[in-house]
Amino acid sequence: MRTDNRLPRVLHILLHLDEIEDPITSEQMGEMFAIDPSLIRRTMGGLRAQGLVGSIKGHGGGWRLARPLGEISLMDVYQALGPPALFAIGVPHPSSTCLLEKAANEATGKAMQIAREALEAELQRVSVADLAKDIPKRSAS
Repeated sequence: MRTDNRLPRVLHILLHLDEIEDPITSEQMGEMFAIDPSLIRRTMGGLRAQGLVGSIKGHGGGWRLARPLGEISLMDVYQALGPPALFAIGVPHPSSTCLLEKAANEATGKAMQIAREALEAELQRVSVADLAKDIPKRSAS
């Protein structure tokens, strides 16, 4: 099964943006994080649309945080990225009249809903700043 690793990658980028005083270009981020700069631009554009980052055009421009990391929850980032499907398990559309199939679908759907709600509650509870609270600040070069 293919996994979606955008959330941890973007959280990593945001943590570094907090350490960097000047705006950073997509090309610089691409080098730092081994990601294609065009993918950085698309991803950061989505974060900008949600007010998490900002961009400055021209010489000396680039990406910067729009808000302090303590004001950005993991859920904010998750939603800005467009949440992926969480499970490989699927529940068929209720076209069957079989009561046993309906019971199986309802049980599976309920379990997935509970898991989704637990994940989203945890993402809402944690700020991006919380991720680095036990890591000493260092000046980025």
